[in-house]
Amino acid sequence: MKIVLAYSGGLDTSVALHWLKRRYDAEIIAFCADIGQLESLETVKERALRTGASSVYLEPLTDRYLTDFALPALQAHARYENKYLLAAPLSRPLIAQRMVEIAHAEGADAVAHGATGKGNDQVRFYTSVTALDPRLRVLAPVIDWELTSREAEIAYATEHGIDVSVSKEKPYSIDTNIWGTSIECGELDDIHQPPPGHAWQLTADPKAAPDQAEQVTVGFEGGAPVSLNGDKLDLAELVSALTGIAARHGVGRVDIVESRVVGFKTRGIYEAPAATVLMAAHEELEAIILDRETLHYKQGLAHRYAELAYYGYWFSDLRRALDGFISTLQPQVTGEVTLELYKGTLSVVSRRSPNSRYSDSLATYEAGDTFDHQAGAGFAYVWSLPLRGSAR
Repeated sequence: MKIVLAYSGGLDTSVALHWLKRRYDAEIIAFCADIGQLESLETVKERALRTGASSVYLEPLTDRYLTDFALPALQAHARYENKYLLAAPLSRPLIAQRMVEIAHAEGADAVAHGATGKGNDQVRFYTSVTALDPRLRVLAPVIDWELTSREAEIAYATEHGIDVSVSKEKPYSIDTNIWGTSIECGELDDIHQPPPGHAWQLTADPKAAPDQAEQVTVGFEGGAPVSLNGDKLDLAELVSALTGIAARHGVGRVDIVESRVVGFKTRGIYEAPAATVLMAAHEELEAIILDRETLHYKQGLAHRYAELAYYGYWFSDLRRALDGFISTLQPQVTGEVTLELYKGTLSVVSRRSPNSRYSDSLATYEAGDTFDHQAGAGFAYVWSLPLRGSAR
C-alpha cells in the first residue's frame, strides 16, 4: 500500500507517519507544503525521513497559496465569526489539492492527514479530497489509533524515538504560514484566563510595543496589494514586510471562542498582522469606490464566504460563484490607503483612488455645496410613502 501523508513535522503528523507505516505495512510519502511556516522545513524533511518516510515532497507553494487562496479571501473580506482571518483553513484545500496530484503521480492508494476527529481540519481535508477525487481513500490515523490524548502521543513519540518540538510544559497545537498563525490547546482551553504571553508566536505584546505610532501606505491595483510605502513588491514580499511592521506594533491578535464545524465551541488565538492591515485597507478602498447597493450586497456575502472556507467547502460551486461576483468588482479597486499602527490598534489616516465616488461638492456643508436640497426634500417624501401608508 502507498499513502501520501500531509506532513507538518508536528506531534500529530510525526506520530501518524510512524503509526501508518506499522499499521498498513505501507510506503509513506510525506508531503510538506512550504507556505511560509516559522519552522525550518529542512529540519521537517530530515524528521520525516528519520521517522520512516520513503520520500519527501517539500514544495515552495507560498505564491500559489497567496494568489489562489489568501487573495480571494482578502477580496471577499472573509472573517469567520467576524474575527478570524482563516490562515489555516485557506491552506487546507491547497494541501489537499497537492496531495491528490501527488497521489495520482505516485500511484498511491490513499492520502492521510494528522487531524483529529473533533477538529475542523479532518472535515476540510476529507471534503477537499473528495471534491477533487472521490475514489481516493482518506485516512485519519489520529481518529483511528489507540492514543487518546496528546500526552499519550508524546509518550508514543518518546518510546519510538520520534523527535517532535512539543512538551508537557507547552503542549500547544501551532500552525503557521505566511498569512497567519493558529495556536490552540493546553492552557488556552481555560476560557476564564487570558492567553499566556509565551503562547503568541509572531506579535509583540501591545503594551510593550513602540511608544511611537507608525504609518504604512498600501497600494492596490485591480484589487491586489502591489506596493508598501511606495515600493513595488510582489505579493509574498509585501506580506512578509508588512507582517514584520505590524507584528512589531502588536497588530493582528485575535482571541476567539469559535463555533467549530463539528458543532461545539473551542478557544483559539490567532495572529495575522499583514492580513489584518491589508483587509482594513482593502475595505476602506472599496468603501469609496463601490456604489452603495453593490457595497452592501458584497458585505452580506463576506460572512458566507468565510463560512465556506472554514467549513472546507472551498471547492464548492457556491464558493466559485461568489468568486465570480467578487472578481468582477476588483478591476475598479485601485488606489492607496494609509493606516496608522499603534500598540495593537489600527486606524485609517487617508484613502485615495482614481475611481473614487466621493465628491467634495456633494458631501460638504460649506461654500461650494452643489447638492440640490429641494430635490432632497422631495426624495424624503417619496421614500417615506410606505411608512406613511402603514401609519394610516
